[in-house]
Amino acid sequence: MNVLLDHLPEFRDGFIGTVLLTAASALLAMVLGVVMAGFRVSPVPPLRFFGAAWVTLFRNTPLTLLFLVAWFVVPAVFGTGMNPWTKALLALGFYTSAFVCEAVRSGVSTVPLGQAEAARSLGMTFSQTLRMIVLPQATRTVIPPLSSIFIALTKNSAIAGAFSVTELFGVQKLLSDKGFAIAPIFLWVALAYLVITFTISGLFRLLERRLEVAR
Repeated sequence: MNVLLDHLPEFRDGFIGTVLLTAASALLAMVLGVVMAGFRVSPVPPLRFFGAAWVTLFRNTPLTLLFLVAWFVVPAVFGTGMNPWTKALLALGFYTSAFVCEAVRSGVSTVPLGQAEAARSLGMTFSQTLRMIVLPQATRTVIPPLSSIFIALTKNSAIAGAFSVTELFGVQKLLSDKGFAIAPIFLWVALAYLVITFTISGLFRLLERRLEVAR
């Protein structure tokens, strides 16, 4: 307990850093994932190819390698003005978007084809059909896998601690380097991650129940 109380500001900053990084990465992953899912089911072949290439690239690339690319390749191409937090956001968001894309695409495939055909018969465009007809119905199916994806994102954010980003794993590394006992540090860090992941799981269960009632 003394480890936590004596270094409460560090643990607090790490906890807040992990929450903010996870939330921002989840938002970026959701936006990119939904867009790429739309590309993957698009009637336009170049868009389908781009969506498939996106998923293949990011889903099969180790996340640590993406961090290395964000730290050493991106600055060389776009300049060095990007801070470590933004680099971690891009690496986590792009990586997770591939899994979000596949979850959304699987949800879209559960919507009966007749729904899209009926929308087209009414003169709706593909984007209107996807946004107003297909995605709202697919949401119920997508919620459970998204919960697992964002819980995995929370744990993946620990990699950012090795790249000078303020988050929970970074706090563990900082205190361990100062010579403090590693066991209690890991205990408190693990408990903090459990609080975040249980909160995410609870929020998604609540959302799932609300959508079941609506159905």
